[in-house]
Amino acid sequence: MSKSLNASVAVLLPCYNEEVTIGKVVRDFKTALPSADIYVYDNNSTDRTAEIAADEGAIVRKEPRQGKGNVIRAMFEDIDADVYVMADGDDTYPADAAPAMVDKVLEGYDMVIGDRLSSTYFQENKRPFHNFGNRLVRGSINGLFHANVTDIMTGYRAFSFTFVKTYPVLSRGFEVETEMTIHSLNNNLRLYEMPIQYRDRPEGSVSKLDTVGDGIKVMGTIFRMIREYKPLPFFGGIGCVLGVLGVVLCGTVTVDFWNTGMVARFPTLIGAVMLVIAGLLLFVTGVVLDVMAKNDRKAFIVESNSFAMLRRR
Repeated sequence: MSKSLNASVAVLLPCYNEEVTIGKVVRDFKTALPSADIYVYDNNSTDRTAEIAADEGAIVRKEPRQGKGNVIRAMFEDIDADVYVMADGDDTYPADAAPAMVDKVLEGYDMVIGDRLSSTYFQENKRPFHNFGNRLVRGSINGLFHANVTDIMTGYRAFSFTFVKTYPVLSRGFEVETEMTIHSLNNNLRLYEMPIQYRDRPEGSVSKLDTVGDGIKVMGTIFRMIREYKPLPFFGGIGCVLGVLGVVLCGTVTVDFWNTGMVARFPTLIGAVMLVIAGLLLFVTGVVLDVMAKNDRKAFIVESNSFAMLRRR
């Protein structure tokens, strides 16, 4: 018997104009998790998404701030449960995988990732730039955090209560999934990847993703979070490049002085010294911010332990 029968489970479905699929998605999750509460947060839809979801028995709420990140922020703030399952309202994720994901959270994992890329994603997804983007984001994040997460950007996830209440949602749009993964890797949370059978949107259902625009936002999120979570490699790397360039330029001026006994290129010398100083300042900045980032991780652990203790009580 599934452990999820003894725990409170909330299914979170952020939606924007999903009238074609939302009814089936709600029914499928009711079948897969009969005791769960199904929440549909309507993000300013102009169609019958909210009406259809309510007719199917979902708890429908409105979120006026546009963007998936804003919706998830509201969900995490408003809803209390032992386990949360997050999916999309477009019927691309199989609801029958949810009980196994819930069980993994109840075993002690902080976040369970529904891994599309190990199964049918590249066959089902008809948008080649999305496939390229997934590979680029995966390689960048895994390389930086020395991790091996297969699907960084999946929208099908399950969370513990502690994760939901201690995760700061900063992103406003679709880049929120990338932010979740980086947050988890940075804080050494317990992750579990579960392969799922991804399917493309059915006919008549239109994707809200802007391949170029949202791709730029995702890469911007990665850049920002590298700067915040890995400041020493970020600032230290830039500082080393500037410092080496300055030393090389200083070397050329020194060679000229050795051969002629004169410093003929004062602007080059001044610029080279400034590059070396800037490199040193950036490196010191990286060291200071790295200490602050480590202190933030310590504070996060203390906060997570406090939430877990309060939940047990």
